[in-house]
Amino acid sequence: MTQPIQQIPPQRRAWRAWFDPRGRGLGFIAFALHRITGLGLVLYLLLHMVVLSTLLQGEAAWDRFVAFAKSPFFLTLDLLLIAGILIHGLNGLRISIVGLGFGVGKHKILFWLLMVLAAVIFLYAGWLLFAK
Repeated sequence: MTQPIQQIPPQRRAWRAWFDPRGRGLGFIAFALHRITGLGLVLYLLLHMVVLSTLLQGEAAWDRFVAFAKSPFFLTLDLLLIAGILIHGLNGLRISIVGLGFGVGKHKILFWLLMVLAAVIFLYAGWLLFAK
């Protein structure tokens, strides 16, 4: 005997639908990436202000932070920041180009070209960060 399907309230269904990539087109993925990276960059700016507040604690506190900032964990976070900047910035450039009426029929190709460019720059940045 099968169990009855549990009904999900409409507000929870809408919330889950936002994170469900099945049956979505490239436009949705580009929109979701743009929104997620934008929120991540705002979070980074807030954390950056907190980090800068360590300057108020004196030179020793700042030196401890700089030592931590050179750790592989922190460098990985820097690489994640670079990925967010690249994806958000290049996708924003694509949105601007298409919004101005250029390449409207080619926006998918433009998206993939810019994401490949982002991947190449990301890999180069990772090499620069971790090559010693």
